[in-house]
Amino acid sequence: IVLTGGDDRLWKTWGFPDGNILMTGEGHTDWLSGCCFRPSGTQLVTSSGDTTVRIWDLSRRGCILTLRGHSRAVRGCSWHSCGDFVASASMDGTSKIWDVKSERCRYTLRGHKESVNSIEFLPFSSTVLTSSADKTLSLWDVRTVSRL
Repeated sequence: IVLTGGDDRLWKTWGFPDGNILMTGEGHTDWLSGCCFRPSGTQLVTSSGDTTVRIWDLSRRGCILTLRGHSRAVRGCSWHSCGDFVASASMDGTSKIWDVKSERCRYTLRGHKESVNSIEFLPFSSTVLTSSADKTLSLWDVRTVSRL
């Protein structure tokens, strides 16, 4: 199964090798910039130009949580390997670590001078990697909200 998102505001899961669409989700009001399966495979996260991050439950075929807090488009998203946290990167120059269980922003990472274009958790760690339009990469320890 492959997951995609695009300018049509939809995410889609595709079966392979046939390439048939298995499921489609709608709810964002602007383009999708990122999508990622939860490590357990039961949910997914999407990020969008509408400034939101959304959590989707595949068995319910719908959005179960909308995370708001960025002031500009969200450029990317990532799940932590434990499945309890989601990271987002935004054109507002910040990244956020979201606690899915409490449904709130746990940390806001500040330090890039321009848009943060991508974010990834390093596997099985509390470290995230961000890339920015300011031509820098940063490693962050999300426990202390500091650059490494």
